[in-house]
Amino acid sequence: MRYPEHLIGIMRQDLTNHGIVETRTPEEVDALLAPGKGTVMMVVNSVCGCAAGKARPGIVRALADSPVKPDVAATVFAGGDVEAVARVREHLSPLPPSSPSVAIFKDGKPVYMMHRHQIESRDMFLIAEELKNAFAQHCAK
Repeated sequence: MRYPEHLIGIMRQDLTNHGIVETRTPEEVDALLAPGKGTVMMVVNSVCGCAAGKARPGIVRALADSPVKPDVAATVFAGGDVEAVARVREHLSPLPPSSPSVAIFKDGKPVYMMHRHQIESRDMFLIAEELKNAFAQHCAK
């Protein structure tokens, strides 16, 4: 079951207002995660409190503060973009599904994953630091 758009729109904007691209269909996900596309950070956004108070602010801070960034920062919304989320999870297989979560893909292959349990146990500042470290390790040219 999908969440009504009027309830999740503001949560989408927490990321899209900062230049993070929405992928709302499986085709958009496939195009973005195709081999040869460089580094892509894919956020599985969510309505949960840890997404609102920790993940989204941490992601925005990491992108603003890091000298090294992925080529593209993108998002899908769990409970909103159901088919797109399913496609992201196919690309992440065999890693277990998690929302919220953050994954980094390099040339179409997952190289990093931050699961919900890693988000819940950190504040936004620690999430930002972890992501900046992941960017440095996986996104440097």
